Amino acid sequence: MPKKRIINGKLIIKFTGLLVMMLSLFMLLSALWSIYYQEESAYTSLILSAAITFVSGLVAFLLTRKHDFRNIGKKEGYVIVTVIYVCIAFFGALPFYLCGAIPSFSDAFFESTSGIATTGATILTDIESLPMGLLFWRSMTHWLGGMGIIVLTLAILPILGVGGMQLFVAEVPGTTPSRLHPRITQTAKRLWGIYTGLTLVLTLLLMLGGMDLFHSINHAFSTVATGGFSTQNDSMAGYSAYTQYVIILFMILGATSFSLHYFVLKGQFSKVLNNEEWLFFLKLMGSFTLLFFLSLLVIMQSPDIEYIFRKSLFQVVSIVTTTGFTTTDYMEWQGFLWFFLFLLMFTGGCIGSTAGGMKMIRVLVLVKNTRLEFKRLLHPMAVIPVRVNQKSIPQEIIHNFLAFFLLYMLLFMAGAAAMTLFGLDFTSAIGASAATLGNIGPAIANVGPIESYGSIPNPAKWILSFYMILGRLEMFTVLLLLSPSFYKK
Repeated sequence: MPKKRIINGKLIIKFTGLLVMMLSLFMLLSALWSIYYQEESAYTSLILSAAITFVSGLVAFLLTRKHDFRNIGKKEGYVIVTVIYVCIAFFGALPFYLCGAIPSFSDAFFESTSGIATTGATILTDIESLPMGLLFWRSMTHWLGGMGIIVLTLAILPILGVGGMQLFVAEVPGTTPSRLHPRITQTAKRLWGIYTGLTLVLTLLLMLGGMDLFHSINHAFSTVATGGFSTQNDSMAGYSAYTQYVIILFMILGATSFSLHYFVLKGQFSKVLNNEEWLFFLKLMGSFTLLFFLSLLVIMQSPDIEYIFRKSLFQVVSIVTTTGFTTTDYMEWQGFLWFFLFLLMFTGGCIGSTAGGMKMIRVLVLVKNTRLEFKRLLHPMAVIPVRVNQKSIPQEIIHNFLAFFLLYMLLFMAGAAAMTLFGLDFTSAIGASAATLGNIGPAIANVGPIESYGSIPNPAKWILSFYMILGRLEMFTVLLLLSPSFYKK
């Protein structure tokens, strides 16, 4: 009787090859913009990158073509998702590197990882000098990473059987597929349908505000994916109040659970209006916006109240939703204000959204559990459960959230310590660690809103790239692979 494999490596290679081939098609789509704008070096590098990517994927697929996708188990799911994101970051770096726009492969890999992880951290200092085709590819990586390229695969290739569920759970931790449809393929289709619909609507609204088609599509990709890459050096600062308010609205929509979007489309508004996580999300942003607005009103003493309100609202929403767009250099504000922005980097959007961070549901449950601990101390014999949406949260879920929070903070501290070893000052080190692990992008100090990550040493960039993937896959998916027990039967 043959010995059973702990993990089916050939099946992992086959599925990875399939998705890498798919990635090449999006590179060719980006090349069309370079052909349109007559950017010879850009479309040559994009087409060459697409060819290298496709052939690499095809070889991997053909070598393992006899293996059935339906045999994907839980362990294979975790490995596939992690490997796919690393591969996409690697192949996604080729257009930047081969074109010469980013001559260092470490920098190109960092930029590509930041795109697919929807972080928005950049090593570029002059974004507008990039060819249009590369700018589009840069935004495209956001869009693919926002909802997830594996979820896209599940939507268009209904051949995975039960294995699809393992991949879905590994790429979109915390989402409950059954809330949309019991079949994983239908869930993936609905998620991508809503995601594409939001992108198209935002593109149209941006064009109505005077933005041309190219820049509208790029900013729609970045906003709905809560990524933060802009085609402009000053991010969103140069655009009109109308455009900024539209971006604010869609940053919030992108960071809202896509289950709630589905309920709205079904006319089930009560499920949205009574959702505690979403209400907590809005209240948190509203409270900090008010704090920033009143503080800046006193500090700036400007008669333009609307401008101060919009500046406060935009920056708070951008950080909480982990998008990372900016309209101002908040490092010029008083220290206590950018300190509060730094604290907001440890929140994040709703679970099941495109946002990164710790997620609102975890923050909400931990806040409620902490508050109830005082009651439990006074009444040690009483059973006082944590309730969210009128449902008791099982104790094992609370333990999972506590473990997640502890691990998140340990990783944050480890990342900050590593950055100081590479020469970053303390403020920049904690900012870089928090902003990459939380998939936010711009941080504080020398990696603030008008700075870039370009001056950071290359080894530090590889660490931060790893942190961005950790943040995108919510840590456990990646860290499980580093555990010796994962490879035991």
